[in-house]
Amino acid sequence: MRRLLILTLVTMSLWTSILILPANAVDTTNGTEIFSVHCAGCHINGGNIIRRGKNLKKNALKKYGMDSLEAITNIVTNGKNNMSAYKDRLTTEEIQNVAAYVLEQAEKDWK
Repeated sequence: MRRLLILTLVTMSLWTSILILPANAVDTTNGTEIFSVHCAGCHINGGNIIRRGKNLKKNALKKYGMDSLEAITNIVTNGKNNMSAYKDRLTTEEIQNVAAYVLEQAEKDWK
């Protein structure tokens, strides 16, 4: 009986992690769509039409301390200087998705 209980608990734990975790994962596909609508006007292909040096390329992100999900999420949420805040236009999940997309693209050199 004890083995059956343990097996049942382990099975339930596995099913829970399989079904719930992907729903909480960052969705870079959604981030792609959000970026194309809200960000590409200024940051086409990871560039910056307003301030060329403040682009979304890996080296620039690192130079300005924006090379983490938290940093990009913060600047998208709150804005900074010429960068508009998106906390009133995007959900927290959408902001995290676009931040993950930016990091993913920076790693690929926006190709």
